[in-house]
Amino acid sequence: MKYGNTKNGVFIERPNRFIAKVNIDGRTETVHVKNTGRCKELLISGAEVILEEGTNPARKTKYDLIAVYKEGLGLVNIDSQAPNKTVYEWLSSKNYDLIKPEYTYGNSRFDFYMEKGSDRYLMEVKGCTLEIDGIGYFPDAPTERGVKHLKELTDAKKQGFKCYIAFVIQMPGITEVRANTVTHPEFGKALEEAMAAGVEVLMLGCNITEDSLEIKD
Repeated sequence: MKYGNTKNGVFIERPNRFIAKVNIDGRTETVHVKNTGRCKELLISGAEVILEEGTNPARKTKYDLIAVYKEGLGLVNIDSQAPNKTVYEWLSSKNYDLIKPEYTYGNSRFDFYMEKGSDRYLMEVKGCTLEIDGIGYFPDAPTERGVKHLKELTDAKKQGFKCYIAFVIQMPGITEVRANTVTHPEFGKALEEAMAAGVEVLMLGCNITEDSLEIKD
């Protein structure tokens, strides 16, 4: 997945979850943050950030904040739309007969429905940007929606679907991902129950650059 016109800046502050103040070429700009999560361990005053310049002249903010350099770790992509886009590219190389994004099953809308022969698949994608001591954790904030998805996947597995929850690791050097049970114990419990029912967990590491995100094969 490639970005268009990218630019470097320095993070100043985040007045709310939607916008941030960034120093770009010596001036302070209000930019859109493409992640409504906390990201408090990433968006620290003085951190170098990567922005993508928008193409719509009518929008209120000229730039989107898409990535940040974390000391001791490297470049972290925080674009919450990027995991689905890069997973779609990755799935497209896996010889499925059908790939359908945004598929409704039960009371949930899953990121992907796939078919291969007589097999039916459901996949939910979660972007992972929280690192603690070299380990990736999800979520970085409580997610009732995530718990609901896991319960629906568990049910779908019992109905004959092949089910996956895929953690897209949007940062380098991570070889393990865990449920963040400190922040949201319910998610950890739902993940354990889903795994026990046969839902498969995928950890998808990525190649990350300032203008791209790609799942390592």
